Amino acid sequence: MKKTALKVTMTGAAGAVFLLGCANLTSTDNPPAQLSVAKPASIQSNACSNLSNFQFANTKIDSAVNVPVGKVSTTPAPNGPSTAYEVGEHCVVKGKMFERTGEDGQPYAIKFEMRMPLNWNGRFFHQVNGGIDGVVHTALGALSGGPLTGALHQGFAVISSDAGHPAPNPIFGKEPTARADYGYAAVAKITPMAKAMIGVAYGKGPDRSYIGGCSNGGRHVLVAASRYGNDYDGYLAGAPGYRLPNAALAQLAMGPQWLSIATKDAAMNHPFIPNVKIADLGTALTAAERTMVANSVLAKCDALDGARDGLVQDVAACQAAFDLHRDVPSCTGNERTGQCLTQDQKRVLGMAQSGVKTPSGKSVYSSFPYDTGIATADWAKWKFVDSQTLDPGAGYIFMSPVRPITPFKVDVEDGFNSIYAVAEPFKESADTVITAGIKDKPELMQALRNRGAKVLIYHGVGDGIFSESDTRALVDKVNTAFNGKASEFVRYFPVPGMNHCRAGSSTDQFDALKPLVDWVEKGIAPTSITAVARGVGNAFGVNPELPKDWAANRSRPLCAYPTVARYKGAGSLEEASSFSCQ
Repeated sequence: MKKTALKVTMTGAAGAVFLLGCANLTSTDNPPAQLSVAKPASIQSNACSNLSNFQFANTKIDSAVNVPVGKVSTTPAPNGPSTAYEVGEHCVVKGKMFERTGEDGQPYAIKFEMRMPLNWNGRFFHQVNGGIDGVVHTALGALSGGPLTGALHQGFAVISSDAGHPAPNPIFGKEPTARADYGYAAVAKITPMAKAMIGVAYGKGPDRSYIGGCSNGGRHVLVAASRYGNDYDGYLAGAPGYRLPNAALAQLAMGPQWLSIATKDAAMNHPFIPNVKIADLGTALTAAERTMVANSVLAKCDALDGARDGLVQDVAACQAAFDLHRDVPSCTGNERTGQCLTQDQKRVLGMAQSGVKTPSGKSVYSSFPYDTGIATADWAKWKFVDSQTLDPGAGYIFMSPVRPITPFKVDVEDGFNSIYAVAEPFKESADTVITAGIKDKPELMQALRNRGAKVLIYHGVGDGIFSESDTRALVDKVNTAFNGKASEFVRYFPVPGMNHCRAGSSTDQFDALKPLVDWVEKGIAPTSITAVARGVGNAFGVNPELPKDWAANRSRPLCAYPTVARYKGAGSLEEASSFSCQ
């Protein structure tokens, strides 16, 4: 970001107003400190087998084994593939912390997996996971934003955990300590233990520590940035659901609206439960209709960055230029051909994009930017399927007191109020437990900033569950609080076309960790990150949403907000070198 005294205002549905040169709410008189480069080391002789006897308060080691060089697979996502990463010889330690019986009589513990390479780069990476946790994912540090390599491959010692509860089931949210562990406490409990284990393995603790994740993992990162600014040197947040309760409630609130324009009695199989049907909300806005909307967005916005290439790079300008009612063809009467939208469809889609409100007019969640991501299967899954199968769990995790929620029957006003309420057995509101403190108090990042730690954020513009507009608004808020100098320690990289953490019509494969390390340890502030499409032959899996007229390895610079990738006027539209961040 450029340091300037100008006020740059970006209007439209994105709601992004980047204020530079505002009232000084925090101290920016002295520049942030410069941290030193981490020094490599090798694992000590017999250290792996000896870690079976590792001692730390409230910690039990279940196993410690050596793994030879080779490929290690990620933990498969539900109904999804795993990805294999080539890693060197390393030690994997599995164990648990704080075993207990909860107030609900159920067993709880923070289960973890630590992987420590034989040849260590001197760095620690805390892999915080997505969804509602409950699974110890393979500790590879391979973020879902499509990095070229994971942290373990790069030589980091990496830890992963289930955040303190078994199985990805929302019922854990009824238990106060489990809810707090999921919200913020598990990170605080794991961090000192992990650093101590590294010290035993290598004869020294980590020189530099990083924490990273996408989705709920991005939320974990921003919570850590506000609560634990002294524990990590680099914070890498992808698609940060830092207002997760609000996003879930907005999805629930839209359910009846989508149902009102869906084909009557249309049903589909439940994705997780055999022999159970759910409403086929996808009939409210079919794939053909969503593709038509995406094409209308492209017709209005594609060339705003200087090139018609199937990507909307200038997101803010697009929100100002595009109008759903004017720029999308309207159907005559109620006849639906796939090449137009009815007035009811425009009304409901407009409601979803502009941001849901309670009956009393309170804003439940952010607006969403118009982007090509609306045409994709991932966008539709979040809006039409997950809103019925996943989001009803919000009543157990994000509301006080807890309550079961039946799809299409949520009381939005009551649900909103319950996010901020304190009710037994909880001592904190769900908002306090789950959301990042920086949403209300960006100044909590003062210590982080002063000591030289950095925050790097990325977010797909076509995300269907957590709004990219919400992330922009947060970055703007932090910048305002730090007198227009937030770019000294916070950089944000929107990913045009990308869905939730991956895929979409986008260049979604990139390594954001190395630029963060270079920024933290060498003072090289990232202005762009090169991203590549995952076409045919990609080693990390083909992106099924990639447009057929793109090169399989199309590349683009992801630009630090508020700069935008603009075509230089010459050169291949498939090459990042033909674009510059302006």
